Amino acid sequence: MAQRLLPIAVLATVAAASACGGSGGGSAGEVRGPARAAPAGTGYTSDQLGQALLQQVTGYRRGEPDSGEYGSLKALRNAAQVREEAALDKPKCADAQAGGGKVAADVPTALVTFVRSDGQTVTETLMGVADADAEKQVEARVPSGCLTFRTRLGGKWAEHQVTETRRGDVGNGSRTVGVATTSGDQRTNTWYVVFEGRHYLGTVTVFGPNATRSEAEALARASVAQTHKILS
Repeated sequence: MAQRLLPIAVLATVAAASACGGSGGGSAGEVRGPARAAPAGTGYTSDQLGQALLQQVTGYRRGEPDSGEYGSLKALRNAAQVREEAALDKPKCADAQAGGGKVAADVPTALVTFVRSDGQTVTETLMGVADADAEKQVEARVPSGCLTFRTRLGGKWAEHQVTETRRGDVGNGSRTVGVATTSGDQRTNTWYVVFEGRHYLGTVTVFGPNATRSEAEALARASVAQTHKILS
């Protein structure tokens, strides 16, 4: 079974849930998924990827990391559940991705979330995939008709504005997507960087009212440096 890599709708609805006081974002590390051996052509197990996760982010508290199969990780399952509970004014955008293509549910994955005192979060995810699959994720683009849309969650509507940059140079190639979410008088930002390395795909997401592209990309570069140090 394949799953979408963090669709834009997931990022937006989790942002809306948080803005409305919900708990859709979940927390990483509460349940550890089954260990996953590396598929042919990837080279990394979920345990190895877990060892390569960032150990600290200045100003944030590190949560308990989680590793196992992509489809088993609690934080990712929680995000997918929020998406299922949300209604979109543009149903065709439900699978518009911040990544691209699909990720098999059994892909070796490791994830960790950092939390700041004001509630802003940083989430890093590493997935063991073939280089060609990682390149597809970096090259994908959000459809032009899905750059603005609305979601309804818990009876409240939220408006979302997507910003997508050109291909970047984080790792062996990257792309950055931003989602500005407005719900009532609250506004939150989600900046998401997807980047490829040798035999892995990484993502860094920064979420909060003061989340910025520069912070997300700086942390993505730190992730690349850490992963290279541990896995090379």
